[in-house]
Amino acid sequence: MLIDTHCHLDASEFDADRPAVVQRARARGVRAIVIPAIARGNFSVVRDLARSFPGGTYALGIHPIYVQYADDTDLAVLRSSVEAAMADPRFVAIGEIGLDFFLPEISTGAAREKQERFYQAQLKIAAEFDLPVLLHVRRSQDILLKYLRRIRVPGGIGHAFNGSAQQARAFIDMGFALGVGGAMTYGRALNIRRLFVDFDLENLVLETDAPDIPPEWLPADDRRNEPGEVGRIASSLAELRKLPVEEIAAATGAAALRVLPRLSALDLS
Repeated sequence: MLIDTHCHLDASEFDADRPAVVQRARARGVRAIVIPAIARGNFSVVRDLARSFPGGTYALGIHPIYVQYADDTDLAVLRSSVEAAMADPRFVAIGEIGLDFFLPEISTGAAREKQERFYQAQLKIAAEFDLPVLLHVRRSQDILLKYLRRIRVPGGIGHAFNGSAQQARAFIDMGFALGVGGAMTYGRALNIRRLFVDFDLENLVLETDAPDIPPEWLPADDRRNEPGEVGRIASSLAELRKLPVEEIAAATGAAALRVLPRLSALDLS
């Protein structure tokens, strides 16, 4: 089963042909797409979009890059939105949340402190409702782990993971799977490729982060990523691990259902 566990299908890049993008993904065997929110302003957008096609699901959260534009009322709205969404089978996680220490303007001082405060608050919401989290992990692995040790959540996904083997093992030991996407398809991405060979398939899930993180094969004049690329990402991982692509699809699909258990309630045929 092919599942795109991280796709920003609501992004403006898809405004001209969103139904065709979904149709292409379905035609290529993608049975579920998880659409994470990034800010209070798109909570209803991702919810309504997920409800508009078979296999559409969503997560609610405030992305670390958008924390700079948020205030405490956004956290209150998030909690009330999560409480209301618990009755919706298409709601599967808290996300996209986390920490981004790559962008210099939000990586120090008050901006960093605000990121960490919002991350902790959203972990507490996830813990309260016993929900997994979709984690934005960019140069922030150890701090993310520090707070996960203090505020225990039922696992989730380390999105676009690119850390050390030791850090990867720490996330896995806390019930997380690692997101495998377009970055892995580049031969020069030696660390990522090594990680995704060394760790058991049961701890890996597929993702696109569409329209971002384009895989290697997309042409220079059209780098928009799509959920339909999940199949080729699976094939690339199969080639890397010297396994049949069917085994990759089955194992990563099972891993997605394990770390996002609310997916199991949906008909993904």
